[in-house]
This record gives sequence, structure tokens and C-alpha cells, in this order.
Amino acid sequence: MKEYDLIVIGTGSAMNLLDPMIQENPGIRIAIIDKDEPGGICLTRGCIPSKLLLYPAELVRTMEKGRDLGVSAEVKVDFPKIMKRMRTIIDGDIDSIREGLSSIPNIDYYHATAEFVAPYTMRVVDETISAKQFFLCIGSRTALPSIKNLEKVGYLTSDTVLRLTKLPTSIAIIGGGYIAAEYGHFFSSMGAEVTILGRNVQFLPGYEPEVALVARRELEKHMTILTDREVTEIEEKGVMKVLTVVERETGRTMNVEAEQVMVAAGRESLADILHPERAGIKTDPAGWILVDEHLETSQPNVWALGDGDGKYLFKHVANYESQVVYQNAVLKKLTKTDYHAVPHAVFIYPEVAGVGLTEKEAVQMYGEEDVLIGFYQYENTAKGEAMDAEGYFVKTVVQRATMRILGAQIVGPYASILIQEIVNVMYTAEQDATTINRAMHIHPALSEVVERAFLSLLPPHDYHHMLVHAGLEAGEDEHD
Repeated sequence: MKEYDLIVIGTGSAMNLLDPMIQENPGIRIAIIDKDEPGGICLTRGCIPSKLLLYPAELVRTMEKGRDLGVSAEVKVDFPKIMKRMRTIIDGDIDSIREGLSSIPNIDYYHATAEFVAPYTMRVVDETISAKQFFLCIGSRTALPSIKNLEKVGYLTSDTVLRLTKLPTSIAIIGGGYIAAEYGHFFSSMGAEVTILGRNVQFLPGYEPEVALVARRELEKHMTILTDREVTEIEEKGVMKVLTVVERETGRTMNVEAEQVMVAAGRESLADILHPERAGIKTDPAGWILVDEHLETSQPNVWALGDGDGKYLFKHVANYESQVVYQNAVLKKLTKTDYHAVPHAVFIYPEVAGVGLTEKEAVQMYGEEDVLIGFYQYENTAKGEAMDAEGYFVKTVVQRATMRILGAQIVGPYASILIQEIVNVMYTAEQDATTINRAMHIHPALSEVVERAFLSLLPPHDYHHMLVHAGLEAGEDEHD
């Protein structure tokens, strides 16, 4: 049996730990195991390749918007070139990481599937290996809904869609979350006919209803979005696929035809392939690895981070968790995880971004009387008016008693950038909303919309009264 100081499962954010560990202990022996190409989900089939596709999609919509402002240009999409550029960049990065892992003397790199056979002991490529310490950065996999004939007719996922070389004439995307939204935006901007079929009543569940409403309104200019729908069966009809779709509330049935079907119905744990139960590692009912506030599993010196623990399936969270694991597992400095201000974004047109609590969560936690809502529209700033950014806004959630920022959401151009101003303040000791108001904001810059949202705080009741007049009352997006 081969013995190591450390065994790492996965080549994503756990790689952040290797250089400092080797520098601290040049004689350390590490086994790194990954059944997939090195680099983790983010690089190989997640956020990075998808953004290489979504930026051209953004350019298409921006060029179209230019016509309203007196700037016209021919929009011509070269789908094979866009896909080839993405794959060339990603494949180059993968090769670079593989070469690095294979050339470091301290590391044995296994491109294979591994499984526990006992506590601190694994089997990989017909070898039995052990270590006193483990980092489980195993990622997640696409969740597949139960749909008759799904496997028979074939389907795309966020994994396989990246190998397309020909643009489908039409595509039905099963799911109503951020992956479905982003790929719906991509394919529609490339020229495909897109239908999104979401199971939840609200498109982009988890976001504020009024934010989701604006995002849906804009996307529906280029595609069909159906919510509260269940796909029960798929059949082939020549080169087309026919989906049987049931409206969940009424039971009414309809058919949707498309050349391709993509499943984007969320992610699920793949910890089962490791057989964690053999190692004394506990999982929750959904299969995610259970960790404490220090990211240690039920087995001492076995740590989990990233998608494996099922908390927040974002690369930036995995990177943060790798820092926490380093503090606890390596430096032995007791450090707790802190998820009070996890930012997130959906890279569609317009962008959607958020951080912290929603209004509903804040009211449940602090009571309606101790919550204030800030709201300001892009079009009411000089830069927003120049951009003709009509209908987009910033929403903020503040605790009245302390003026502490509890959360915020933005729908509009550059939302993923603008939200960072709020995120940064939420990581100060006081998390004080007045910090943003005291800061000098460039005029006329789009950041003024964030400043003015915090200068326009209202009690929730008054805020919703205002939403009615703005045509953004909650629930209005629950339509077909």
C-alpha cells in the first residue's frame, strides 16, 4: 500500500492549497485524483467556457441595442468560430494544468476514479493508497429529471453542450434557473429558436420576484419562457424532438418541438462514487458531504470544500472555502466559515446579480418594522439615461436599527460589477449602508444608481405600493 501525507480528490479549488503546502513542507507527498480533465468544473465545463460563449452573446444584444441609439452595424454570427475559440482556450488551460500536475516531484497525479475502501484508505487504478489527511473537492453533476425516453432520444447538458459545432435551429431547455437562463440567452443570440421550460412558478427562483420579472420580460423578447411546467415524455419525430409538457397547476398538456433538448435542471451530489460510508464520512439525505463550520467532515482530518459540501455551488465560494480549509487543516488556526455575503450573478442580457438576504428572508429574520428597502432605477441617473437603460434597477435591503446592509439585488447592465460595491461594504466590520452614501461617486457614472438606492430607503409596505405603480408588483412574472 502506498502512503501519502495528503490525498486530494478533485483538481478545482483544492489546487489553491498545494503551492503553500509544498513551500511549507518541501518533503510532503501528495496524491491528486480526478476522474475528469484537470481544472475542475469551473474551467472544464462550467463558468469559464460558458462566459467565453456569453460574451459574444452580450455583443450581439449590445449591437442590436445600438440601433435604438442611432448606431447601426451588421450582426453576423459565426457559431463554429465562437465554439472553436472557446474550446481552444479551455483545452490549452487544461493541458497546462495537466503538465503542471505531472511534473511536480511532490505529486502523484491519478486521472482515474477512486473510492474509499476503509477510513483514510482508497483504491485507485488497482492500487491501494492511504493518507492521514484528505481534501474532498469533488464537484457535482447534472441532475437529471425523470422523463420518459430521455436517454433514448438523447440530450445535452452543460457538460456536453460545449462540444457542439453546429448551431441547432431550435432548442428546448429543461430548467428555469441560472444555467437555463444563460444558455437560453446564448443560443437565442446565436439565432436559434429557444424555449425554456421551468418547473418553478417563478423564472430564476431565488431572486426577488420583481428582479426575475424584469429579466424575464427582457429575455422573452428573444425566446419563449414557460414556467410551472413539467416535461413528462420526449419522442423523436424525424430530426425533431417532441416534448410532452404538463402545466403543473392545471394539468393541461401541450407539445413543444425542438431540434435539440438541453437539461439544465440543477446539480446534485456525486459523493456516492467515493463510497464515503466506508470511510466513516457522513452525508445528508441528498448525498452532500456533511461538514462542520470549519469544513471538517465527520471523520477527523478529512475536509470537504466546493460543490462537495452542497452549500453554495459557486467557484468563488469554493476558492473562499479553500482558504478556510488551509487555515484549519494546515495552519491549525480555528477559522469558521462565514456565508453572510455570498455574491452571485446571472450573465444574461440584462445581467442579474445579488448578495446576502432577500427582502422576504430579512423580514422573516428581523421583522417588517426593522427592515428598509432601497430602490432606484437606472434611467433616473444621467448615465442610465444615456444608455437608454429603461426598466432596470437596484434593490437594497437594510436593517433599520443598525443601518447594516442585509442584502441587495440588481437587474441591468453591468449588474455583476455594480454589486461588488455593496459586497465590499458587507465585508467591513460595521457593514454600514451609510458608508456608500458617504463615499464620493463619479458623476455621471452608472455607480450612482447604487448610491441613490441607499438614499431612497422605504418601509416594505411603502416599497411595494411603489412597485404597483411601477408595474413591478410581485407575482406579475407568473404568466405565459
